[in-house]
Amino acid sequence: MQQFALYPQEIIASLWRNRYLIKKSIQREVLGRYRGSVLGVLWSFFHPLFMLAVYTFVFSVVFKARWPSAASDSKVEFAMVLFSGLMVYAVFAECINRAPGLILANPSYVKKVVYPLEILPWISLGSATFHLGISFLVWILAYMVFFGLPSASILLFPIVLIPLFLFTVGLSWWLASLGVYLRDVAQLVGILTTALMFLSPIFYAISSVPENFRFIMHLNPLTPIIEQARAVLFGKGGLDMLLLLYCYAISIVVSCLGFAWFQKTRKGFADVL
Repeated sequence: MQQFALYPQEIIASLWRNRYLIKKSIQREVLGRYRGSVLGVLWSFFHPLFMLAVYTFVFSVVFKARWPSAASDSKVEFAMVLFSGLMVYAVFAECINRAPGLILANPSYVKKVVYPLEILPWISLGSATFHLGISFLVWILAYMVFFGLPSASILLFPIVLIPLFLFTVGLSWWLASLGVYLRDVAQLVGILTTALMFLSPIFYAISSVPENFRFIMHLNPLTPIIEQARAVLFGKGGLDMLLLLYCYAISIVVSCLGFAWFQKTRKGFADVL
């Protein structure tokens, strides 16, 4: 128990000690994704803008969908609500889908150089957070065009995301290690993240789910984050502090357990690779 209590300090110490390396690696990761393209990093802006336009057309024009708790009959609001949920999900899905291959994709870091392997999930999260920031900017611009200035509660959005980041990194440490020993993990994770997207309140509200099945939604760790994110983005209801504290507690435990698992199992990476 005493050793477990030290893991938060070790995680923070590792982050601080390798902050420059993490920063440069995130920059390389982001720029490398668009290397060779004409528009370069601008694609990170046009992609969410295009997707928001598609969602708006499909759900507001074709399906004529309306969010149950929407305050207005605006056809665009459903697309905005949907996009806000997808922003949160995309960070989680991108990191978790990449996690099983983080060590496998960098065998030289294990065998040939002294490298702090535990920072790889942070680099993956940093890249995903950059794209989240661009999507968030697109969301704000669209909201201002259609509805005016957003509520001041939007400033709480980062506070809602911190548990998501910690939870995602914790799972990434666990999956990165497990992916070295079990190569089928990557295939299983792809299936589970896809299923999780449809089991999260992204395309529909929890109130639309029959009561007999709502417990499944509440077992989903993404559900409270998505719900809280929408509350602050649209200025409806504010934060549920008790629920937020619960999310923080769970995410801290998951991140510490994931870090502990990774540190315990990393000694065998070189033998397997």
